[in-house]
Amino acid sequence: MDDVKQTVTETDDSGIDATGAPARQQTKRIQTETAVNGNTTAQNVVWYILGLVEILLGLRFTLKLFGANSANSFVDLIYSVTRPLTAPFDSIFGVTNTTTGQTNSVFEPSILVAGFVYALVAWGIVKLITINQKNY
Repeated sequence: MDDVKQTVTETDDSGIDATGAPARQQTKRIQTETAVNGNTTAQNVVWYILGLVEILLGLRFTLKLFGANSANSFVDLIYSVTRPLTAPFDSIFGVTNTTTGQTNSVFEPSILVAGFVYALVAWGIVKLITINQKNY
């Protein structure tokens, strides 16, 4: 758990309200400062990498599903970058192809499995970092 330091500032404004009765207004301002340590930074890096991987896998899934032209340089880049990420999961399920006109739509459940497995691995790494943090 991060060290939290709270600073409370109180001001008291006394005066008279519209009815002539004394009015009292109190304002509290709370400032919270959080100390960041190396474990928190490591956790954030793991979540950042997972976010990047999930975005790339989501793009691959969407492009395959909508039958994007693989001759396009952007589509080819996404397929090339994500191919190693999905390769271990490619033979788990079959691939469904649907052709409409010149569009070849592909549903690859292995991309969804890869995203789930990488999220689970990242969660486990963050939990290990948290356990390490609590011991010190």
